[in-house]
Amino acid sequence: MKRAALHNLGCKVNAYETEAMQQLLEENGYEIVPFKEGADVYIINTCTVTNMADRKSRQMLHRAKKMNPDAIVVAAGCYVQAKEASGEIDESIDIVIGNNKKKDLIQILDGFYEKKQGQNKAVIDINHTHEYEEMHLNKTAEHTRAYIKVQDGCNQFCTYCIIPFARGRVRSRAKEDVVREVTELAANGYQEVVLTGIHLSSYGVDLENENLLSLILAVNEIKGIKRIRLGSLEPRIITEDFVKTISGLEKMCPHFHLSLQSGCDETLRRMNRRYTSEEYYEKCMLLRKYFAHPALTTDVIVGFPGETEEEFEKSKAFIDKVDFYETHIFKYSKREGTKAAVMDNQIPEQIKTARSNELLELGQKKRIKYEEQFVGTTVEVLMEEQIKIDGENYQVGHTKEYVKVALKTEANLQNKLVDIQIDNHSQIIH
Repeated sequence: MKRAALHNLGCKVNAYETEAMQQLLEENGYEIVPFKEGADVYIINTCTVTNMADRKSRQMLHRAKKMNPDAIVVAAGCYVQAKEASGEIDESIDIVIGNNKKKDLIQILDGFYEKKQGQNKAVIDINHTHEYEEMHLNKTAEHTRAYIKVQDGCNQFCTYCIIPFARGRVRSRAKEDVVREVTELAANGYQEVVLTGIHLSSYGVDLENENLLSLILAVNEIKGIKRIRLGSLEPRIITEDFVKTISGLEKMCPHFHLSLQSGCDETLRRMNRRYTSEEYYEKCMLLRKYFAHPALTTDVIVGFPGETEEEFEKSKAFIDKVDFYETHIFKYSKREGTKAAVMDNQIPEQIKTARSNELLELGQKKRIKYEEQFVGTTVEVLMEEQIKIDGENYQVGHTKEYVKVALKTEANLQNKLVDIQIDNHSQIIH
């Protein structure tokens, strides 16, 4: 029996694909082993969202070859998809699998075993395909929550982002395939699903009479599923009809990640984000109109080319005004091949760091403020795992708002929905 080890880099979509590849290997007689010395096949699902992601992808590929020079090293995903055209892929890698070809992993491996010469490449022109790569899961690494990939590709072309070139144009998964997978996962005990995609809000634009709302409604009908959570959304999907409809679904989690990137309109224009701060704020207010205390989270880039001190202060003031639960702060990093990388007025690193620290401090205050509203209330928690805090056993899980809560108990409550009284903020952990 051949031994295979997998390592994932990057987003939840990548994680889904890595688990799907692992399932393919298991179904075809491979033994899955930890990513350390001793594997016969190493599969690294790479990421290219930043230059740092490129570096980590290269490091993991070299590490695999070093651990076992005789092993087959497979580089899959976004990094090799983006680099293949420029011929920058290390020749020591045995197999290169681009996006939309991961489903063919077993056939590609079988072909390599037969030939055993040279580097095998399975990389298509991702920018000219309309095919959604169908992969399937009936279990995941998590035992209570399953991330479901429903969409691939992006048509937005934000000026800082390489992903449309690595993932191609928008391609949506057939609703029937999503329902079939979620139904099987529910039968296997999963109670919460998270619908994810590279640009989730675009789901259905390439299908007839389908959109993200129709998909949510279909998943809502599946027995056994108690919670539906959504991955990252673009503000344009937040319409009165959309929010009013999903607010009527008991399974819908009031937890929404709305990409912002900047609260300054001038910066948003340079980013090609296609909305204004005022439009974004209106979407947040719509969510608060129909949901009681929804958890609003976001991403913000500081130090984007041309971001003046005045623009940064506008962005900071806007973030303060919205009152996010969590704000993920990223210092702008040049990404070769994007328009932003060659823009004038690149910001010095020390200024990026100072601005990042300011927003991190603001974000911490906002997070505590949001969480404190739960003190003195009873919340429903889907229990996930046992941990030790100061030597004591606790069960931990998340509320529908994705607030992580700990309950001191010796009982095994994994995958159970439990009502917990929050007596003080210390029960909420990170």
